[in-house]
Amino acid sequence: QGRFPLHRLLVVARLSEGAEAEEVAGHHRELFENALEDHSGEQVSGLLLLCPSYICHVVESCSTTIHLIIQDLASLQNQGPNALLQEIKVLVVSHNISTRLFPDWYVATATSPVTCPQGLTQSESTTEAVAECLTLLLRLAAHIQSSEDADESVYTLEPELLIPAETINYLSSAEECTSPEDFLRIYLSPAQPALDSETVWPVPSHFS
Repeated sequence: QGRFPLHRLLVVARLSEGAEAEEVAGHHRELFENALEDHSGEQVSGLLLLCPSYICHVVESCSTTIHLIIQDLASLQNQGPNALLQEIKVLVVSHNISTRLFPDWYVATATSPVTCPQGLTQSESTTEAVAECLTLLLRLAAHIQSSEDADESVYTLEPELLIPAETINYLSSAEECTSPEDFLRIYLSPAQPALDSETVWPVPSHFS
């Protein structure tokens, strides 16, 4: 068990044209190393799934590290068409999770895109598409946990464990899904509703 409450982040994005898988993995490794040294010291676990045209990334760590990752994604988003990742969307942030799905942080590379039956994605709602991602990630996590050599299992993923490219493309362009910048704006905005005493006039005597 870690020293801090655990949270889980799920992000999808489109790979920039010409971006190398190792470049994307290296960017995140460096980010996690810096977070480990400069912030909480809480371990990062999860899976970075690299496909020919997109990524799906699930991260488990403390709130400080999760916030740092979303800030980094917002920074990438603002770099324009030359950024490593494009059309970044925050799908899910789960707070105070009881256990980790992944024992460590892994990188998996799919050599060919996984497709779903034609027309299926168009008939799905955004909620159903996100649920599909979560279901496949749960299966993938169970596959890794049951493997004798977790590191090796990540590189020999069965096609049925991978999220279809159409699903990721659909979610990365869905208006209902939040960009990192919008997520931070919502996250940092005041959550407290105005009190009755703040909306009446004249000002009550105990506030004047």
